Amino acid sequence: MYDLIVIGAGPAGLAAALKANQLGLKKILIVERDNQLGGILNQCIHNGFGLHYFHQELTGPEFAYRLIEKLKDTDIETLTDTMVLDFDNNHNVTIINSSGCKILQTKAIILAMGCRERARGAIATAGTRNSGVFTAGTAQRYMNIDGYSVGKNVVILGSGDIGLIMARRMSLEGSKVLACVEINPYSAGLKRNIKQCLEDFNIPLYLSHTVTNIKGENGRVSEVTIAQVDEKYNPIESTSKTIKCDTLLLSIGLIPENELSKKAGIIIDKKTKGAIVYENMETSISGIFACGNVCHVHDLADNVVYEAELAAKSAVNYINNLYLSNDSIEVEYDNNLSYVLPQHIHKQITEKFVTLSFRVKKNFKNCKIEVKDEDGKVLTESKRDYLIPSEMAKIVLLTSLLNDVKGKIHVSIVEEIA
Repeated sequence: MYDLIVIGAGPAGLAAALKANQLGLKKILIVERDNQLGGILNQCIHNGFGLHYFHQELTGPEFAYRLIEKLKDTDIETLTDTMVLDFDNNHNVTIINSSGCKILQTKAIILAMGCRERARGAIATAGTRNSGVFTAGTAQRYMNIDGYSVGKNVVILGSGDIGLIMARRMSLEGSKVLACVEINPYSAGLKRNIKQCLEDFNIPLYLSHTVTNIKGENGRVSEVTIAQVDEKYNPIESTSKTIKCDTLLLSIGLIPENELSKKAGIIIDKKTKGAIVYENMETSISGIFACGNVCHVHDLADNVVYEAELAAKSAVNYINNLYLSNDSIEVEYDNNLSYVLPQHIHKQITEKFVTLSFRVKKNFKNCKIEVKDEDGKVLTESKRDYLIPSEMAKIVLLTSLLNDVKGKIHVSIVEEIA
C-alpha cells in the first residue's frame, strides 16, 4: 500500500512528489510512461524556465534536472516506461510495463499527466495527406532529442508558444521559416516569444489568417494556401495566397490529457478540458487531486510547480484525515473570460487566501478584475494595465471575505478604467 501515487513525471509530478515527501509522506510512487523523468521539459532546450521558482534562468532540461536531483535525497520510488491503464475511486491504480500488469493500492492519487497537442484532424484542413505536416511539439522532439531536421522551408499554423519557439529553433538550424499564420486577431503566444522568436528573425506573422489548403508532390508537402478570415473565422477567398514550402508545423492548441480521468468518472470542465477542482486541487472524486497542464494549460513551468505543491499539501491533509466538507461556493465568470480555476471553493478552509487563475478571450487595456458575491457586493478587485489571452492571469481572494457568501461568487472584467 502506497501513501501516494503520482501519475506523470513532468514538472507537476516531480514537484508534487517532492512536496509530499517534504511534508512527511514515506511511501510515494511516481509513474511515468516515457523512458526518463522530466516530461516535456526534456525537449525544451530553450531558456526562460525557473525565473520565479529557482530565481535563475534555466533551460527545460536544467529545470527538470534540479527537480530530479532532489529525488536522490528521498525514498520516493519511480517507475519509467510504465503506463497507467486505469485508476478508480477506491484508489486502485492499474499499471503495465515490461514486468507485466499490476494493480497498486494507494491512499491518494495526484494526476499530473500534462497535455497533448491538437493535430490536423482537429481543424479538418483541406488538402492531400503528405509527409511534412507535424505538430510543433513532435518537430521539437525530433530535433532536440532525436537529432533529426524536419524541413527546410517552413510555414507555421498557429502562434502558440511551442510553434513560436520552433520558428526560432529551425531558423537557427538553417531552415527558412516563411510565415506564422494565426486565425485569431491576436497572438496565442507570450509577448516575449513573439519578439524573440518572430520579430528578431524577421518572420512575418499573419493575424486573422488560416491555412485553407495543403498540397503535395511526390508524397511531400509542396505548398500551402493561406487566407484572411472574417469575424466568424470564415476564410475570405479573395485574400488567398499560396506559399511554397516543404513543411507545415501545427501550433493550434493543447488539450489536457484526461482520458484516464474520464474513464474513472472524474467530472471534466467543458472549457478547460481538465478536471473540475476545488481550491485545494481535489477533483470530484475524494482523494484524487489534479495539477499542472492536466488541469488547465499553463504558460510557465514555475506556475505548474506552485500548483503541484498545493495539490501535494492537500493530498497529505487528506491522508492525515483532515477532510474538508463538501459544502462549497461555486465560481462563475462573465463572457470576457474563457475559464476560471478553481471552479469550487470549500466553505471550511484554513488557508488565508485563494488564488483564482483565469484567461481572457480578447485583449484588454486599463481594465479591472472584480470578484463579487451573489448580491453584487465587491469582495476584491484589481486594476491591470493589460490582459491578453496568451497569458494566464491571477487574482488573490482572502478567504475571510467568503464567510458570508452563500452559494456563488462571480468574476468579471470591467473595461477602460481611467
